[in-house]
Amino acid sequence: MSTLFKCPAFFVAGTDTGVGKSRVNGGLLKAARAIRAPVAGMKPVAAGSILKDGRQISEDALYIEHNSGQISSYELLNPYCLPDPLSPHIAAKRAGIRIDIDRIESAARQLAQGQNLLLIEGAGGWYAPISATETMADVARALDVPVLLVVGLRIGCLNHALLSVQAIERCGCRLRGWIGNLIDPEFAARDENIAMLTQLLGTAPLALLPHAPDSSGDALALRAAAENLLAAQPGSAN
Repeated sequence: MSTLFKCPAFFVAGTDTGVGKSRVNGGLLKAARAIRAPVAGMKPVAAGSILKDGRQISEDALYIEHNSGQISSYELLNPYCLPDPLSPHIAAKRAGIRIDIDRIESAARQLAQGQNLLLIEGAGGWYAPISATETMADVARALDVPVLLVVGLRIGCLNHALLSVQAIERCGCRLRGWIGNLIDPEFAARDENIAMLTQLLGTAPLALLPHAPDSSGDALALRAAAENLLAAQPGSAN
């Protein structure tokens, strides 16, 4: 059981890059905020930034801030904002930055204070490198919170999801559940694949996010999942 947080906290991982972690994370935060504010989100490592008000910031971090309504310093919301949209270990090396997991832990503890929920969004897939020796899995393991897996519903999702869950368990982390994101509107045999994912992962999805041109309906689609997370005991995978 994690001793870092007094509120329910979860690490939002993805089966790959581009599967919709940010959209799911933002939708969950918006739904949870409507149910039981205050809530907070965090993007420990972001690779790829934009210039705003004279500083480099992450659009993913801004999306978290917008949906959660949290008031926190940018340094806590996004401790490492790397300019280049590359694998974090390459982007960090190019920027002359060493990613320190202790700094991420400290920021997460501060963000969690006084909150009813904290969602910590990973970068890339489970084993995305953040240095020559560490990956996002090391960040999740250090934070010691249950993992919420976002599965991009497209061809190959069965393999990616099963490998991700096996890797999560191999690292000694706890899977809270999974959310399916229909990123491919033409995904053949969608229902059969969701049924197989349920069988392979041992649990039905907490939610299914339908394909949509924008995020306006995401909070409604994810409301039941947000209620589930808010009801969790801090540090519990159940």
